[in-house]
Amino acid sequence: MEMNLPGLHSSSLSHGISLVFPPYLEFCHSRLKCKTINSLCHVMQCGRVEGIGVNTVKCFSSSTKNSSTECPSDSKNGEELSCELYNGYICGFCREGDVDSAMCFLSEMEALGFRPNHRSYSCLITALGSVGRTSEAEAVFQEMISCGFKPRLEVYNALLKAFLGKGLLMLADRVLMAVDDLGIKRNRETFETLLDYYVRAGRLKDTWSVIAKMKQEGFQLNSFVYSKVIGLYRDNGMWKKAIGIMREITEMGVSLDKRIYNSIIDTFGKYGELEEALEIFEKMQQEGIRPDITTWNSLIRWHCKYGELTNALELFTKMQEQGGLYPDPKIFITIISRLGEQGKWDVIKNNFEKMKSQGHQRSGAIYAVLVDIYGQYGRFQDAEECINALQSEGVHLSASMFCLLANAYAQQGLCEQTVKVLQLMEADGIEPNLIMLNVLINAFGIAGRHMEALSVYHHIKESGVSPDVVTYSTLMKAFIRARKFDQFQLPRKIKKKRTLSLVHLHTK
Repeated sequence: MEMNLPGLHSSSLSHGISLVFPPYLEFCHSRLKCKTINSLCHVMQCGRVEGIGVNTVKCFSSSTKNSSTECPSDSKNGEELSCELYNGYICGFCREGDVDSAMCFLSEMEALGFRPNHRSYSCLITALGSVGRTSEAEAVFQEMISCGFKPRLEVYNALLKAFLGKGLLMLADRVLMAVDDLGIKRNRETFETLLDYYVRAGRLKDTWSVIAKMKQEGFQLNSFVYSKVIGLYRDNGMWKKAIGIMREITEMGVSLDKRIYNSIIDTFGKYGELEEALEIFEKMQQEGIRPDITTWNSLIRWHCKYGELTNALELFTKMQEQGGLYPDPKIFITIISRLGEQGKWDVIKNNFEKMKSQGHQRSGAIYAVLVDIYGQYGRFQDAEECINALQSEGVHLSASMFCLLANAYAQQGLCEQTVKVLQLMEADGIEPNLIMLNVLINAFGIAGRHMEALSVYHHIKESGVSPDVVTYSTLMKAFIRARKFDQFQLPRKIKKKRTLSLVHLHTK
């Protein structure tokens, strides 16, 4: 039974659920010779229930280590759960982020002839989308429609955010088409999701189109919008315009909040205006606004970049002592790499001891692993041993943590270990996004293996993901490092075809 749904339909569903990162990657050593690396994916497949004619998402336990998922059902005590309890468990697991258990309960209840309610479907789609499992989110959405439910805007927004987060622009476009065809009015979340994507993609014209549409629909511009505009100007080299936005906001009587202050500090820092960044930092605190981890990370990162390591380490210490904040592992690699370049391994060790003395055991474990990878001491040169060590310390391995580890291996040109991190991440039920695939391109580029980097780029294209500016610039660097200048060609279509706005296509 084929389902023809208004506005949102993907050819991937006719072939079951297709993973965005397939079970293999071909890395070309030449035009004729290829090498295949098997992926250890935790596969979630889509089956058909005879007699019902709807998609049912079933769980299959993976054969990989520590990846099997058991449904913690009360039925094992001899008591079968009611349909209401199944729905309650599914929503509860989704709120806790335990998507695998939620999917197992979905499979079990459907096997008993129960069907999820509207809330359960909405929670599942949102939870799957939030961890990048877009294929499964789309399959659950299709099943929700076939059961006669009418998804609310929040469900479409969750799909839109998930698709844009992975660079699946065609599917994001179909979500917007479906919303418009059904006569559903977009809300602030819809516009802010589009705005966030356009800013990250560096699309200035499309950003202003979204803002104009928001004004037209009667939405007031808030700190989120202004901070995104500041960030866009900053990333396009127009930092003075970014500072001008702050003055305009002040003149309009809009109070500067933490989000706007963070954008301004990051703008000054990126262009080496460190004194100005610190002045804004002080003003922020005088206004009674407490710096968060984003504020501290920005100051530390830019002080490291411009060689102000002493000030960077002072800020790192103050963040823990005055701010009382848990150290963010994302900033570790910046500090470690800069200190390592100068041979200051004693300073690196002292930082580790301070973190341990202040009770930051898990951050200390991550820090130690990154030091080992960067210093190439050999203890954690195998990604699986590295991840096992972190798990034994109680470290929760989120998507950002996997990306951090992949980036650490990539910066050392350890390509096979970078790939292994992505494989282990998939085995843990997290689908790699465009950022992680860009990291993989970078790993091959640093190692001088430009053809493998090109192979990853082709995989991105074939998966339906739209490469961004970082993808092209990283690929170009790979060819430059390999001294293959004449072989790199920037796609022609990048000029105008990619600047088509989803807003331009589907605004009324």
